[in-house]
Amino acid sequence: MTAGQHPDSFSSRSTLEVAGTTYDYYRLDAVEGAADLPFSLKVLLENLLRTEDGLNVTADAVRALGGWQADAEPDVEIQFTPGRVVMQDFTGVPCIVDLATMREAVVDLGGDPAKVNPLAPAELVIDHSVIVDSFGTPDSLELNMAVEYERNRERYQFLRWGQTAFSDFVVVPPGVGIVHQVNLERLARGVMTKEVDGRTVAYPDTLVGTDSHTTMINGIGVLGWGVGGIEAEAAMLGQPVSMLIPRVVGFRLSGEIPVGVTATDVVLTITEQLRRHGVVGKFVEFYGEGVAAVPLANRATIGNMSPEFGSTCAIFPVDEVTTEYLRLTGRSEQQVALVEAYARAQGMWHDPSAEGYTEPRFSEYLELDLSTVVPSIAGPKRPQDRIALSDAREGFLSVLPDYAGDADQTQDGGVTTLADQASVESFPASDAPSITPGAADDEPAPGEATGSQVPAQTRASRPTSVRMADGTTTEIDHGAVVIAAITSCTNTSNPTVMVAAALLAKKAVERGLDRKPWVKTSLAPGSKVVMDYYEKAGLTPYLDKLGFNLVGYGCTTCIGNSGPLPTEVSEAVQANDLAVVSVLSGNRNFEGRINPDVKMNYLASPPLVVAYSLVGTMDFDFDSEPVGTATDGSPVMLADIWPSPEEVQQVIDSTIDLQMFADGYADVFAGDQRWQSLPTPEGDTFAWDAGSTYVRKPPYFDGMSMDPAPVADVTGARVLALLGDSVTTDHISPAGAIKPGTPAAAYLEANGVARTDYNSYGSRRGNHEVMIRGTFANIRLRNQLLDGVQGGYTRDFTSGGGQAFIYDAAQHYAEAGTPLVVLAGKEYGSGSSRDWAAKGTALLGVTVVVAESFERIHRSNLIGMGVLPLQFPAGESAASLGLTGTETFDVTGITALQDGTTPRTVRVVARSEAGEETSFDAVVRIDTPGEADYYRNGGILQFVLRSLARA
Repeated sequence: MTAGQHPDSFSSRSTLEVAGTTYDYYRLDAVEGAADLPFSLKVLLENLLRTEDGLNVTADAVRALGGWQADAEPDVEIQFTPGRVVMQDFTGVPCIVDLATMREAVVDLGGDPAKVNPLAPAELVIDHSVIVDSFGTPDSLELNMAVEYERNRERYQFLRWGQTAFSDFVVVPPGVGIVHQVNLERLARGVMTKEVDGRTVAYPDTLVGTDSHTTMINGIGVLGWGVGGIEAEAAMLGQPVSMLIPRVVGFRLSGEIPVGVTATDVVLTITEQLRRHGVVGKFVEFYGEGVAAVPLANRATIGNMSPEFGSTCAIFPVDEVTTEYLRLTGRSEQQVALVEAYARAQGMWHDPSAEGYTEPRFSEYLELDLSTVVPSIAGPKRPQDRIALSDAREGFLSVLPDYAGDADQTQDGGVTTLADQASVESFPASDAPSITPGAADDEPAPGEATGSQVPAQTRASRPTSVRMADGTTTEIDHGAVVIAAITSCTNTSNPTVMVAAALLAKKAVERGLDRKPWVKTSLAPGSKVVMDYYEKAGLTPYLDKLGFNLVGYGCTTCIGNSGPLPTEVSEAVQANDLAVVSVLSGNRNFEGRINPDVKMNYLASPPLVVAYSLVGTMDFDFDSEPVGTATDGSPVMLADIWPSPEEVQQVIDSTIDLQMFADGYADVFAGDQRWQSLPTPEGDTFAWDAGSTYVRKPPYFDGMSMDPAPVADVTGARVLALLGDSVTTDHISPAGAIKPGTPAAAYLEANGVARTDYNSYGSRRGNHEVMIRGTFANIRLRNQLLDGVQGGYTRDFTSGGGQAFIYDAAQHYAEAGTPLVVLAGKEYGSGSSRDWAAKGTALLGVTVVVAESFERIHRSNLIGMGVLPLQFPAGESAASLGLTGTETFDVTGITALQDGTTPRTVRVVARSEAGEETSFDAVVRIDTPGEADYYRNGGILQFVLRSLARA
């Protein structure tokens, strides 16, 4: 929009002089009430001032935000226009696939394909495709990258085409780093600029990203959060993000982190506290004098975990720590000066000690005294389930019966777990009760009691001999740590924990310690800078000695790309149904996510990952047991090799400098020889390969007309899945390995793909045929329509109600013209901002999801795909209403949306097989008028496409 078209109802446009350059900007002090708004809302207010057009953004919306009532429940809708869009390749490939498809569809509707082009800068980092196939060797990086290119050649060629076909779209090639760390260290501007009518306009750097952990950028005062791919595509095409002015939780940090406590421990503590408090859909903002004492890397670590505690963002304001970091990471002096000058001019500079400083007002207030934080881990299946390290062994043993294969199965949430049993005793291996390995699940081993008569201590221990590849024999048991991975954006951006891990490795090696032979170790830093300071400090050889060789620069284990366990370990685990463990420095540890052989997953700091590789089991107490025996025969305690804060800081001060970042990102978009030698397709539209199993044209716009079909009620629907609480997007659309024998595997085999080349669901997100078949296919999913069955199965009522794959049943329902519904519990769709969890749901024929509550992103994604999210009445659930999932469902009142209004509730009537009716008023979770527009159009992409065709 040109300056002449901008109403600027508040006469807010002014100029700012910075180091000899003049910038235009929109003054917040022109709006009454702006002075004591939280930092995050000031960013939103500027966004509205700058984009005011009298239509989507009105003067009333600006006034409403300026007059924000901190205590009020959100009810005012605003239109937020992010400055840029950031993607990783798992979610980015389907975004670009959709844009390519829209170019063809807009032509069919009589429009100009060139209009399908990013209108906001779009940046994609390829970081989710490297798999830890090779580990523990000096050439693991090279071997893994070679396989990565071989597996993903079609995807990478497609992305290279996109980089040339679309303007304002750049790709960071493989092997550079993890998207959020690259964003933090290179892509983020702090303050963005744009030429408008010959004038340079400065405005806060804002973004949305196609990954939940986009919030990591909140650590440098950049407002952004994760959205689904479909919402990100709309943002790229100029559509604002429709949202309600949120409640903002003020979080004061005080005190200092004790010796022996890491940033990871702090963030796990904050995650537990905020999840308990309840911050879903809210902004969290850190404030107070204690903020200045929080290093930038720690801020980023905290911001990164925002999805784990459920908030939209977790932001730190801009201060001297921010500008020092921007300068360290190679931003120009002009850019750093602009960030500071802009923040000061707008009253966004954080300095509580400054004269005239106005403390923001917040909706709610929390505080954490950092001195109270203790070393911690989180698990075995949720990041908010923090356990003090001193209680780790007891915590593990208390939940082991839920995972050990002898216990009776029961349903807990959305996945199959095992019934709580008596507390489990631990025995040394020599004293462990004997169990014959390999006994069938339904057949007791010789001398073994059956059912509930089996003593708890028997279930706790199942020692199993394993002959390793080198010919040695070892023994593993329940609780064996089979994966120890330093990985993920959360911690690999933080030098304090990364250096601590390397120093701990150094001290361990110097004492003669080694990792246990059954532990698959890996090191996947967030950027090349990490390896630069490791090399400069001389620490790499010690990590290598313990098997933490560099395996790649990518998300790896945390996203499910842990790669297979060594064959002999995997076979022993499967044959004896061992409940083994992964320990990773990540942010996600949901069941079925990390590795198909691993039932229990724990989040830990990088140095603790190294420590657990030394002991090789969760059945261990670091306070009382030695982690190993030194070469002189003396016991070595964890405290003996834990580096001091002074040692860590000395390494950081002597190794990390500006030049490291400048060199590391000098050619960030160029790529290596492999990338540069990829043949690149050309043309404004993509030449789809009918034989491709990675990139295929999706069917979203097939048969689409300029006018949407009328909104209709739902009649005679069947339940595809009846699910419990905390069903994550991983359960709905897994990102990890494709299991043989499933519909997705059958499709790949039918198209000539060998089992060794299945790759992962995440890597095949550009192929809707794979992803539909993978929807609800998580191996740990528990569909309550079936008893004692886990995985992607349901009852198919088109053929008598027998068990069938969910995909197969959905095809049968489609042939019969039967709409589908999903019933679920609390926190439905928590976890990653995975658009395929909604896309797959819609393409299976699901028209309505009824849940007790939704996580923010997934609810939005469902609407974006034309699926209606409904909520059970307060206090009610499928169970309390007596619903079994065998009923047929009618939903009436949806047609009211056709008139431009959104009904508060709709009527749901369930009819049992005996003809009995259960009815209730479900809450319609279409929360804004913008979302209603998307739903009326059949989805957000259809809405955007029609808008582009009419323009």
